[in-house]
Amino acid sequence: MVNKMGFFAEAGPVQIFVSNHLIPDDMEFQSGDMPNYTTSDGSVKIQKDSEVRLKIIGTRVDATEIFCIGTIKDDFLGVINDPSAT
Repeated sequence: MVNKMGFFAEAGPVQIFVSNHLIPDDMEFQSGDMPNYTTSDGSVKIQKDSEVRLKIIGTRVDATEIFCIGTIKDDFLGVINDPSAT
């Protein structure tokens, strides 16, 4: 799920939230039919079903769920497979 606050990713049973503050500064939120974060030159897009490489920077465990906070604002992190590129 992608929204103006950031995006949610899944890694197995774990849901990971990446805040817009932890997304590179050159990526801007684009609303519309398919909300996404796109670079200023349009070469990289994060949208529903995109595969991203991220780093987990925080966790919280409840009785039934595990929540994580992640970042893509680091070297070698970001989109690794864009479903719209096919």
